[in-house]
Amino acid sequence: MCDLVWHVNHSHLCFSQMMYVSVRLLLPLVFVMMPLSTCSETGRSNCKNFQVTQTVLEGEALYFTHGSHSNPSKSNLTWYKNNTNLEPISSDKKERIHFYNSNLVFLDLLVKDSGFYTGWRTDSSEKCFNYNLLLKVLKASQRGNPDILYGEIDMPGINKRITCPQPVDDTCQKRGGTYSWYKNFSLIPGNQNVLWVYSATRENKDIYTCMCTWEYNQKLYNSSGSRELRVVEDMFTRLEIISPGLMELLKVVYEGQKLTLNCTVLCGQNEETECSAHWSSSDRVEDQGFKNKRYNTYTELTTGKTSKQTIATEILTIDTVTADDVHTNFTCTGRNIYTTESVYLRLKQGESIYPLAVTGACVIFFCLLAALLVKCFVIDLTLWFRPYIQLCSHPKDARFYDAYVVYQTQFMDKDTEDMLSQFLNHVLPNVLEEKCGYRLFIHGRDDIPGQDRVEMVEDNINKSRRLMVILSPDLGSRNESTDQSLACFNSGIPGVEWHDWQVVLHHALVQRELNVILIQLGGAEPSGYTHLPISLQHLIRKTAPLRWSQEYRGAAAWNSRFWKKVRYLMPTIPSKKCQQVV
Repeated sequence: MCDLVWHVNHSHLCFSQMMYVSVRLLLPLVFVMMPLSTCSETGRSNCKNFQVTQTVLEGEALYFTHGSHSNPSKSNLTWYKNNTNLEPISSDKKERIHFYNSNLVFLDLLVKDSGFYTGWRTDSSEKCFNYNLLLKVLKASQRGNPDILYGEIDMPGINKRITCPQPVDDTCQKRGGTYSWYKNFSLIPGNQNVLWVYSATRENKDIYTCMCTWEYNQKLYNSSGSRELRVVEDMFTRLEIISPGLMELLKVVYEGQKLTLNCTVLCGQNEETECSAHWSSSDRVEDQGFKNKRYNTYTELTTGKTSKQTIATEILTIDTVTADDVHTNFTCTGRNIYTTESVYLRLKQGESIYPLAVTGACVIFFCLLAALLVKCFVIDLTLWFRPYIQLCSHPKDARFYDAYVVYQTQFMDKDTEDMLSQFLNHVLPNVLEEKCGYRLFIHGRDDIPGQDRVEMVEDNINKSRRLMVILSPDLGSRNESTDQSLACFNSGIPGVEWHDWQVVLHHALVQRELNVILIQLGGAEPSGYTHLPISLQHLIRKTAPLRWSQEYRGAAAWNSRFWKKVRYLMPTIPSKKCQQVV
């Protein structure tokens, strides 16, 4: 009687994958020849062959059953592994690799355990059986390798039934193990040999792993098998190029800039298998063009979670635009399972921004220059245009005097009195009245003897269009209090009395009928204007006094800077001319 003999033709790990596949293809022939030659020596040549390929992960356990339904106790079974020479496999359960009740047991598998295992036996009816096992052990990091999957689950209907792979299920049944399930190698609920996925959608597509934990020699071991679940949802085909749109087919660019072109295509719903977007160019050899270092492409395929719309995108980035790119036609092509569409985009050389920038800078410069000139020469420009203004723009303003001149002569030395007299009697009338045609009311010069003073002041102020206040340098120079300073306005010499100041300031501050012109003769007091009445100080804060000095060059010239400022503050049209028009 021929004994059942198992052999392992252990492949050396240094062989290449091609050699491994070649040997695998020749394995059935080798296994058929080996038992026949062996039996021929003993007269047994009618052996039945079994071939099994098993792919497992490193660190797991394998409980291999040869598949015979014969009673193991009535079978004479021997296992071998071969490293050039046949070596029997131990039946000692303490060994990592051993046989038990005609089953081959691998505990804590290693990559080096990969190889060919073979054996033969005869049963009680003297039938001969050959068992051939090709074992391939992958590293744990290769758990997603397609070689380890037990096929795909692609059944119709929305509810998917995933069964535990048979080798793992058989091990769990024989060893009384417990089941657990993993999706994408993450633990999920489930403790049976069947896992149901109800109302499966595209989000349920993944690799599902059935893990069996079983006990052997008072230790726990794991055996696993994985399947891939495929979910095909209803597809709706619709091809539309979203970008570039109709308004983007001509793009203005500038040499040297970085440019990004977006080709986005809508393929329909759930069209992931046949959906693509692609940039190309008809003006260049593509392999030499878009593989240039200046060109970079990025492709993306997305499906909306709610809309289920499948959109393909390819982004072409040109790091530096050149003249060649401006004369290139770029083609965005979209494809789905049924049709292909294309749109053409052309680049246009934009006008240089440098002339525009220079023009803008020049315009801004000239505007600033004009504003500066206007600010510096606003007085000269105003005086230059006044003769061309229509006479008596305000015909209702028919007041007799252009300015009411007030001043004070108390507590002044001889030089100050002479300067004030020279200014009031000669310089001021000569410039404003004789040269410019204005009419002034000056105290002491235009008073009518015997006229009631209160009535005269009220009447002449109402007839005046401006209030001109002459501040002398010695006004209030003594260290009297404010009340004492007010007394200085009560003088008997030609000038302004305290009542006059009250009336004048009332018209200027309360009734706001008069614009005030302040003229400071000589330099201001070191203490400022704190010695003046509060109402007059308020006017000085609102309008800075114009300083006149007889030492200035052109102090009496009507076109000097000082007199231009005075004329600018005076009425536009002298009252004499207004009255002539009226």
